[in-house]
Amino acid sequence: MARSRSSKARLSMALAACGLLSSGTWQAAAFPTWLKHDSEEQASITALSTAQIDAFRPYTHYASAGYCSPASTLAWDCGRNCRANPSFKPVASGGDGESTQFWYVGFDPRLKEVIVSHQGTDTSKLFPIMTDGDILHVPLDEKLFPGVDRRVVVHGGFAATQSRSAPGVLAAVQKAIAKYKTKKVTVTGHSLGAAIGLLDAIFLPLHIPGITTRFVGYGLPRVGNMHFADYVDEQQRATLSVTRINNRKDIVPILPGRFLGFHHPSGEVHIDEAGVWLACPGQDNASAKCTVGDVRNIFVGNGTDHNGPYGGVKMGCSSS
Repeated sequence: MARSRSSKARLSMALAACGLLSSGTWQAAAFPTWLKHDSEEQASITALSTAQIDAFRPYTHYASAGYCSPASTLAWDCGRNCRANPSFKPVASGGDGESTQFWYVGFDPRLKEVIVSHQGTDTSKLFPIMTDGDILHVPLDEKLFPGVDRRVVVHGGFAATQSRSAPGVLAAVQKAIAKYKTKKVTVTGHSLGAAIGLLDAIFLPLHIPGITTRFVGYGLPRVGNMHFADYVDEQQRATLSVTRINNRKDIVPILPGRFLGFHHPSGEVHIDEAGVWLACPGQDNASAKCTVGDVRNIFVGNGTDHNGPYGGVKMGCSSS
């Protein structure tokens, strides 16, 4: 129990740093009409099969391994997460865990795809918390995201940390594609790592023609505005697949608030209180079966659900 309270306290500190614990502003501005249920959306919510859930498990471990040091992921010696995907072939890793989140790139011969993973927020360190709190909208860097509509704006902290790892990640993915002769790339991560990963998932195809990208994120906060969400959905109709998995009463996926101009793209899978995985259509499905309607606000939510379990897997590096 002490560990749960500590985790919740650290998450509360992070949210306070983001300026998102002001109950008056949050409740007055965030939920005037958005929680009206849409019968059509509710009717199309479907439960995932056991086989579909099991298919996510390799990516869950890859996301969890993102919290491990670059040295350990490059050696693929990171305890349970590395043992869960024993055939993985690491190509490169980087980041300092402070100004730049840990990341690694490699090839999964069983899945026949390149894997990219990013570390989530380490709440014991100040800089990642400050990154989460930098919620001002900024346009995407034109050099990293050439040709993207300038109306597409994103969370300033997420954009900044993604830009610092982008050159190394791009070079590593290009190397892996050349070495292993594949055009499939899956980007994953948890929390802040998921936010960086979603940006990577639209960044990489702009620099590597002909690839298809898949994003599998866990506890993803909102990354950009409505134009960003629409842009991601537009790519989903072409060469991108997005799945964002939210656990129970996790509050992070409802942050930053929509009253601040942030919106999720489509692709939600919500794990409910009974452990059922539900596919929720739409960008921010307001059904009570999905995160926006289920969690509603940070006072209904539970910060300890943020780290999982996701299909039995808790996020975080473990040497055991």
